[in-house]
Amino acid sequence: MAEELVLETCDLQCEHNGREHRTAEMGCQQLVVRRGQPFTITLRFAGRGYEEGVDKLAFDVETGPCPIETSGTRSHFTLTDCPEEGTWSAVVQQQEGTELCVSLCSPSTARVGRYRLTLEASTEYQGSSFHLGDFFLLFNAWHPEDAVYLREEDERREYVLSQQGLIYMGSRDYITSTPWNFGQFEDEILAICLEMLDINPKFLRDQNLDCSRRNDPVYIGRVVSAMVNCNDEDHGVLLGRWDNHYEDGMSPMAWISSVDILKRWRRLGCQPVKYGQCWVFAAVACTVMRCLGIPCRVVTNYNSAHDTNGNLVIDRYLSEAGVEERRSNDMIWNFHCWVECWMARPDLEPGYDGWQALDPTPQEKSEGVYCCGPAPVKAIKEGDLQVQYDIPFVFAEVNADVVYWIVQSDGEQRKSTHSSVVGKNISTKSVGRDSREDITHTYKYPEGSEKEREVFSKAEHEKSSLGEQDEGLHMRIKLSEGANNGCDFDVFAVISNDTDTERNCRLRLCARTASYNGSVGPQCGSKDLLNFTIEPRMVQRVPLRILYEQYGPNLTQDNMIKVVALLTEYESGDSVVAIRDVYIQNPEIKIRILGEPMQGRKLVAEIMLVNPLAEPLNNCTFVVEGSGLTEGQRIEELEDPVEPQGEAKFRMEFVPRQAGLRKLMVDFESDKLSGVKGYRNVIIAPLPK
Repeated sequence: MAEELVLETCDLQCEHNGREHRTAEMGCQQLVVRRGQPFTITLRFAGRGYEEGVDKLAFDVETGPCPIETSGTRSHFTLTDCPEEGTWSAVVQQQEGTELCVSLCSPSTARVGRYRLTLEASTEYQGSSFHLGDFFLLFNAWHPEDAVYLREEDERREYVLSQQGLIYMGSRDYITSTPWNFGQFEDEILAICLEMLDINPKFLRDQNLDCSRRNDPVYIGRVVSAMVNCNDEDHGVLLGRWDNHYEDGMSPMAWISSVDILKRWRRLGCQPVKYGQCWVFAAVACTVMRCLGIPCRVVTNYNSAHDTNGNLVIDRYLSEAGVEERRSNDMIWNFHCWVECWMARPDLEPGYDGWQALDPTPQEKSEGVYCCGPAPVKAIKEGDLQVQYDIPFVFAEVNADVVYWIVQSDGEQRKSTHSSVVGKNISTKSVGRDSREDITHTYKYPEGSEKEREVFSKAEHEKSSLGEQDEGLHMRIKLSEGANNGCDFDVFAVISNDTDTERNCRLRLCARTASYNGSVGPQCGSKDLLNFTIEPRMVQRVPLRILYEQYGPNLTQDNMIKVVALLTEYESGDSVVAIRDVYIQNPEIKIRILGEPMQGRKLVAEIMLVNPLAEPLNNCTFVVEGSGLTEGQRIEELEDPVEPQGEAKFRMEFVPRQAGLRKLMVDFESDKLSGVKGYRNVIIAPLPK
């Protein structure tokens, strides 16, 4: 009778499997693998080795608190020579003495999450069970059968593996980018992402059902979209705030990293982190999706509509002085960020696979919860409003019409002509480069095209064809040159009379500090010309000087000034409106790297910023972070104020842990200048073999 087979040790080969599964950056202390792809473990037995025909080996994998085979959260499978497609399998790879190397493989439809792996060894009438350890299973964008399969390797590198990126902000006329540390492979992040899934209300309601649906990226996307915000009192990650009062938390403009936010959330016992705005919600969602293996990117829509009553028309009201009045909850945001995730949509008719919009910023409820998506971008483009999920809301964000009403002193409202258009310059970071890719064409057909009209009639909405009229008065607002923080600058109303008759008008110009969500602060410049005459077929420029002493004290951290021009013709009473959001540029942060950039070798960063204001900066702080470069965040508080035109600077040492292209990111905060960002790309050479 053969003696019992006894396991001595099990090596999960974390490092080797991590390299093969592109998860090595998650560290070599835990086994993280992607579904549908084999991984190798080594079993070492005591006394004697495994004998085929004498010993039977079987494995159990279990995930979640109540693993059940019928829910796909438990599987029992034996060592075999010919594994079946679509099931868990174990195959002998090689055997040497008492060591047995086994290749395990999950189906490409397996549930993602943390698994317990157990070995059952039996010989004739005796058997033993051995716990081999835990491992983590992720979605697999490299596997053609996986719902998140992405064909191009450079896209997989960008949208799954890249831990850093750029998020586009500013205004349509002045697009800026801010660096962001997604850090999906940093210590603790995977555990935090799985904890987020384990405290979501759907899990708490029905643990078995929730875990059984974790093979579906559509389901995961919907859960993540809801859990990144806390509006449902669901232990969500971030609390949104837009009123410029952030004293009891972090200003949304100060963040540079999802890692910082997610670790704070866990440290707070899963209480919301203060505060987020759209790009922060989107960036955290992007980290979670990439961490779980779903390709994801942050996108920015300029002139983004928030259509609360669903009629695809945004009504704005201006007084005769050109001051905006709040009479409607509909808003136009300078920009709005969401994420797109790449996945198949087997739950829908064919044709909707690919990029799906997911919006974690809490705006409207979907099925009773503050979440939005996944909405197929193809359905948004085609105006297929009935397709799940939340197409009407996203369709309006990129397509709504804007109507400006002039509210006269007697209370009467007159419609003005205004060619403001919603959904412009939809942007995301290019694959493999620090440049902007314009993806507007994926959301909408060219404006004025036959296809665009077709889509609008399908969406039961007539696209108003105001646009540019040939005849009449036209007006636009131009900027002389860059508007730098601390400096005075000029804006111009450029008025053209495209008729054969002289026009006698009143021209009012008004500038106000503003936030990116469209709300405005105090006035910082105005002009009222009662007798403005423009000759036939002529163009005139009217300047408005905007002084730092007037805008400086009220500038929000969004660095926006909204300029409104209102031209009213006396004879007809008709009005033309022009609006421009002027972005006030912050000074540049200069970063120098000293030393030879090599893995494990000390480098020095010299970081410097010049104070552009005519007053000193107090409480100056630099925050520095970069995945694979710095261990977490470095915070440097400067002791002395920085005088006008003086330099805020410091040096820091760091030892890069990982090779490859990395970004060192910097945020600067002070009492009068905040949310200033900078970054430097550093290529770290690998350790010589």
